[in-house]
Amino acid sequence: MKPNHFIDLTDWSPQDLLEMLDLAVFLKKEWKSGGNRPVLKGKVLGMIFQKPSLRTRVSFEVGMKHLGGDALYLSPAEIGLGQRESIADVARVMAGYVQGIMARVFAHEHVVELARWSSVPVINGLSDYNHPCQALADMLTIYEHFGRLKGLKLAFIGDGNNVATSLLMASAMLGLNYSIASPPGYELAQETLAKAAPLAKASQITVETHEDPVAAVADADIIYTDTWTSMGQEAEAAVRRQKFQRYQVNDELLSRAGRGAVVMHCLPAHRGEEITDSVADGPQSLLFPQAENRMHAQKALLVTLMA
Repeated sequence: MKPNHFIDLTDWSPQDLLEMLDLAVFLKKEWKSGGNRPVLKGKVLGMIFQKPSLRTRVSFEVGMKHLGGDALYLSPAEIGLGQRESIADVARVMAGYVQGIMARVFAHEHVVELARWSSVPVINGLSDYNHPCQALADMLTIYEHFGRLKGLKLAFIGDGNNVATSLLMASAMLGLNYSIASPPGYELAQETLAKAAPLAKASQITVETHEDPVAAVADADIIYTDTWTSMGQEAEAAVRRQKFQRYQVNDELLSRAGRGAVVMHCLPAHRGEEITDSVADGPQSLLFPQAENRMHAQKALLVTLMA
């Protein structure tokens, strides 16, 4: 039985995720062939934002409209999640109005609490712990480009953050070898690596942690990076820029990867910091197909949870 919410990839089985990716491929093809059937007609997705986002808001809102439904944007000022009103109360009130809730939050506990009290599906649009919607879209992009997932190698360069966490879990569940290079003090949490270990063992994939980015990208099929300073870390920006200088994805680093390697970034990109223009806009970049696939992967998620 599939879960009622989408909070963490590991709540789902590898087979569930593969079925969702197959559905995403179908819905994308259907949309490009003239439009999706209105399978979510009469349904509304309530979208709670503590953090602003271009891709998360537009992809969910447009995705719901493609499927015949609607979406309602709620800004930080309108709810004050856990401050103006308790999370339990917000969840129960919202569930009386809408058929699904998407929340983009700072603290992971907030989206977990929403799901605990909500009688309608809750989707984690990003938390400080993970970003499962991004990883789902990334797996769709990789599958489209390579025609497979199993046996590929994904190298993450930079901060062991929420995106790195979800990519590790997705890789471990779907059969991609995973390596990460981070400066000392910015590695993936040991608890995260421990959580991924049994999944990696079941999939028979390798998980490597490095300090040297060149070592991490050796034989990589995908090089992935993210901003060095995430929302809420602005006070650390100067220190982070200094410590992450070696971790820029540029032409030199790309040349050290496997032949035919592609580059991915969840955006927004700080060009000239974690990635150069020549790579972001180059022939090996998947940045913009990847951004578009947020919508197609999430449509599959919405249909799975709400149809």
